Amino acid sequence: MVNRVFLIGNLGRDPEVRTLESGAMVAKFSVATNENYRDKNGEWQTLTEWHEVVAWRERAEQAQKVFKKGSLVYIEGKLTHRKYQDQDGNDRYRTEVVANYMRLLKSREEGGSGYLPSAEDEPPQSVREEPTPTDTTTVANPDSDAEANDDLPF
Repeated sequence: MVNRVFLIGNLGRDPEVRTLESGAMVAKFSVATNENYRDKNGEWQTLTEWHEVVAWRERAEQAQKVFKKGSLVYIEGKLTHRKYQDQDGNDRYRTEVVANYMRLLKSREEGGSGYLPSAEDEPPQSVREEPTPTDTTTVANPDSDAEANDDLPF
């Protein structure tokens, strides 16, 4: 099973950073992502989605030092849901991305080469995928066996 989120977007506000009684730092901020599409009249529309992001410890410090409202950022993490009660005792629910890797991206105007992290800024080993085997001698022709496509995950 996989629970992984990748976001590239702009910060909607400066990170809100707190230090808990335990000494751990936590940062909260929102990231806006845009999706462009053509409507039924052929006009381009932009749909903006807002994502609440939570960063802990070293990543909270990084967010506090580097991230500012409007910054273009790359966030990698996991999706979480939590339930809490408001002041009136009503149940409330939140969906958040808990960041385990973050990077400030340069915009094209600033001379950036793109919107993805560079090779020298790879995420820590604990969040990277394992390398896949490169031996191609055992690859079957999918057209030769109809059952070869039955194990697809979708």
